[in-house]
Amino acid sequence: MTMDVKPMRMTGDRHRTLVVDTAFGSTVGVVGCEPVIERDSRGHVERLMPDISRALAAAGMYVSDLSRIVVGVGPAPYTGLRVGIVTAKSLAYATGAEIIGVDDLTPQALLTGCLRRKDPRLPSLDVRTRRPRSVMGEARRDDLIHLTLAVNDARRRQLYFLLMDENGDPLPSGHAAAHADASTAMGIDYPDTIVDRVNSRIETLREATGRDYAVDVAGRGAARYDGVWDGLSSPGLVTDAMLLDSGAVGLELMEEAAADRGDHGRIPVEPLYLRRPDVSVPHPLKQVLGSGPARGVAR
Repeated sequence: MTMDVKPMRMTGDRHRTLVVDTAFGSTVGVVGCEPVIERDSRGHVERLMPDISRALAAAGMYVSDLSRIVVGVGPAPYTGLRVGIVTAKSLAYATGAEIIGVDDLTPQALLTGCLRRKDPRLPSLDVRTRRPRSVMGEARRDDLIHLTLAVNDARRRQLYFLLMDENGDPLPSGHAAAHADASTAMGIDYPDTIVDRVNSRIETLREATGRDYAVDVAGRGAARYDGVWDGLSSPGLVTDAMLLDSGAVGLELMEEAAADRGDHGRIPVEPLYLRRPDVSVPHPLKQVLGSGPARGVAR
């Protein structure tokens, strides 16, 4: 499935940025235009380069016109993510464009902020809104600080996740360092365990600040486990959308996230998996006593 793009001529450095993300299906687009989106995770790898060509043509650009490439580095399953990053690196090498890696969870805080503000630029997205509960009394409901729990489907009934504060900065859980960066604050776990970990972190924050918190959940898999989020101490909105589902505004916000990443230190343009690929190494064949080496095993 693809999204139609409208041809337009782009000018200026700001509109010479290509965004490539293959964390779930694929999204490619030039900032300032509508992206080309492949929602089917099967076959999107083969369509990646044609989709990039289509996105450039819609912007009235050649690949040599690019000055910057922003690429999503996950966390996500292995193959599709790796192909997107390799493609972005190859284009950057061929064109001399700057390449910036952005994880796919941190920008979700920009999305939830836009959803809470009812940003008119956003397209219609499926959002379930709960009335946050304040454990500090009804009068404190309007004083709630909204945190973002960004998630992405990790398969095996697990989710990649990252909890962020109202500024989009990571809030590590478990044994992570208090000031960990996004990549070290991320985790992978079962949804109900994620809820327990988030509630524990919120309780610590309440004790330290005297404030109360609501948690907005956003990302692939959020809707699938919708009922689980009722276990959060104060659930807010829930959406299955990723930032790049927001069309042209999603590309702009992804570029904004890349600029912020540049201000706070670049992360390596390498895939974030958070667990080993689903590949097993076969055990060598057993050797029977006195029969010599097993077939297929070198002497």
